[in-house]
Amino acid sequence: MPALTFTKIELTGFGIYREIKAMTPCRTVRLLRAGVFLLALAACKEDAERPAAHTMTDAAIGHYCGMMLTEHQGPKGQILLEGADEPVWFTSVRDTLAFTLLPEEPKDIAAIYVSDMGGAPSWAAPGPDNWTDAKAASFVINSSAEGGMGGAEAVPFADKAKAEAFAAEHGGEVVAFDAIPPDYILTAATTPPAEPPAPAPEGDRDGH
Repeated sequence: MPALTFTKIELTGFGIYREIKAMTPCRTVRLLRAGVFLLALAACKEDAERPAAHTMTDAAIGHYCGMMLTEHQGPKGQILLEGADEPVWFTSVRDTLAFTLLPEEPKDIAAIYVSDMGGAPSWAAPGPDNWTDAKAASFVINSSAEGGMGGAEAVPFADKAKAEAFAAEHGGEVVAFDAIPPDYILTAATTPPAEPPAPAPEGDRDGH
């Protein structure tokens, strides 16, 4: 049985009606394949243009805390800015994501990398080269795990299945990069620690 075709009438830019023969199924399949190829080509080009992640060493100092990343446990982050030779380092993923949200920070971001905790040797030492693209990662939020500086963390995984397994063990929920609530990041990252209570007056110490 021959492939079905149909015709339609289209108004051209010059106001002239013309009859166009519709594509056959085979031609449609070829065009769909070409479209998939172009999308894959665009993705490869984007990967080629993205700068590579840097190795974490003792020289990596946290942008907000001013401390060595290797002194803290938990997942880390690095952000590469356009034209910069060295990354901006972060002692936690929470701080890494806060950098992308705070209006006073640069927005010419070329790449964002976070530790892939699915391939980390341990929570204490996530690995110097164990990085994954943050925008493609899955994150576990609201879990019992604390970041390198303490407090809530967005724990990253390159493999969503490993993120789900982590959430099953430590609680929380698995979300994509774009689905992380800004309040979860900014509230935890910018709330200053509570000040210790003031000492009681001398008389109160004696119960008078």
